Amino acid sequence: HKHKQSKQASRGRVHLSKPRHLQTETNANAETATMAFNKMFVMLPMMLAARKIDGEDPNVVYWLRVAYAVVQTICVVFVLYTYVQASAAHMNQHKQMIYVPPAATPFADPNAKKKYTEVSYSAHVLSTARSLVGSTLFGVAMTVGLHLYKGMIVGLAMQTVMAPLNLIENALVKALIFGKGFQPADKIFEEKTLAELTDDDEVVDEGGNAVVRQIGGGAGSGNKVQSFEELLLDTWDAGVKADIEPLVAAINKKNCNFRTKDNGWTPLMILGGLSVAGVGAAIRKVKDLGGNPAIVDGDGWNALHWAAFHGSPESAKELVKDKALLSVKDKEGKTPAEMAKSESNAAVEKILIGAESGDNNKTESSTGLRKRK
Repeated sequence: HKHKQSKQASRGRVHLSKPRHLQTETNANAETATMAFNKMFVMLPMMLAARKIDGEDPNVVYWLRVAYAVVQTICVVFVLYTYVQASAAHMNQHKQMIYVPPAATPFADPNAKKKYTEVSYSAHVLSTARSLVGSTLFGVAMTVGLHLYKGMIVGLAMQTVMAPLNLIENALVKALIFGKGFQPADKIFEEKTLAELTDDDEVVDEGGNAVVRQIGGGAGSGNKVQSFEELLLDTWDAGVKADIEPLVAAINKKNCNFRTKDNGWTPLMILGGLSVAGVGAAIRKVKDLGGNPAIVDGDGWNALHWAAFHGSPESAKELVKDKALLSVKDKEGKTPAEMAKSESNAAVEKILIGAESGDNNKTESSTGLRKRK
């Protein structure tokens, strides 16, 4: 028997509407575009010049190797120093949550809705430093490997010049060279705070799951964010008073089969166990997105078991369209119909028996939600 402890009473869930910081974003985008433009001015001539290098001349190759080795040694040392500083910043426990925009792409739609990733500042600093170390070492290994085994010198010449330029573009490196180190107030990732998010900004967690923004119900509670799992469980806790619209709005193709950490509950299980208006349409929508009602939780219950135990006829009528669910037994050996009978949920039992016999038109009025004990 399972029963999740009730959380705090209902909290208002609305999208924040904050003033836009259009001028700041425009300046940041212009700065990025200018840097990319200037970099191209260096890259194109370098590509042409590198092709004219005499790769057969031992002296040319020797000095090119020396130049590459010196430049890359300096770069690697600075990258490792950056990683050490990032690790120290992580130890300082900057737990402030930030919202990081996606990396700029050349052909991105300027009118597209931005998707910000919610992450703690210290964790993002450390993960960015790790990525920098990995990409730098990988680049060196690939360039040296191609030179030694394929005799390519164009890459050697290009990386001798471009490596420092690429390094300086990194947000952490710029913060160390031109700024005051890693300080949340400096916004080195062009991130936003919760207060700066607008209705046009979509927020996801590191797993790509939608994060619901809300305004706390109590005085002084301030703006808050809610993970998809919290939204899922809070909807369940609300029982017959549940408002399923925020949950349904947050479900997408990526999280339609999301499972809670402790019990492995899915959106279809939660919806299957609720007796509220519109739950049938909600289940159809989730299934259309790819939601799988056959997934089972820790007790071997699929979504139809949930509807059977909690007495939700509307959910049951929608879920029995997947006939394979009817014959699934949980860890106690019960099918959904047997569970509905043992829990005295006659309305759901009739629907399931009718589905098993091919008569899907047997329905009764909905009974209330029954919490797991």
